Amino acid sequence: MLNIIALIIASLFFLIGLVGTLVPIMPGAPIIWLGMLIYGFIAGFENIGPTFLVFQAFLALSVMGVDYLFTAMGSHYFGGTKAAIWGAAGGLLVGLFFFPIGLLIGPFVGATAADLLSRRKTAPAVKSGIGASLGFLSALPIKLAIETVMIIWFIFRIF
Repeated sequence: MLNIIALIIASLFFLIGLVGTLVPIMPGAPIIWLGMLIYGFIAGFENIGPTFLVFQAFLALSVMGVDYLFTAMGSHYFGGTKAAIWGAAGGLLVGLFFFPIGLLIGPFVGATAADLLSRRKTAPAVKSGIGASLGFLSALPIKLAIETVMIIWFIFRIF
């Protein structure tokens, strides 16, 4: 009976995590990982030991890394300077504290501001900011794929 309750709770965390990825209100992958951890506390850690949880934590962190990488790549692709790339990453980090709009606007503002501060003209700076935002949004399918792998791997481990 505890296994069923644990699975229901973990599944709720998985759904919340996936929604958090689609609508950046909360960090999706860490919530999915937290659901697995809570499952272990309720049902026991026989099927999901420490090694499994460490690998899952690595996958969760890689989802967050994909955000930063794609944000930087988007800014670079749209002509952003190194300053814009760092500004986009910084804007994404600051944007985490202003959910959900901060995650969408943060990379744009960070890349644009950094490019303007590095003495670029307004039009290329704005273009690099747009690239940063598009890069962040284009990471979505990859993030969802990694999170799906996390959930499927969990299901295979417990059954």
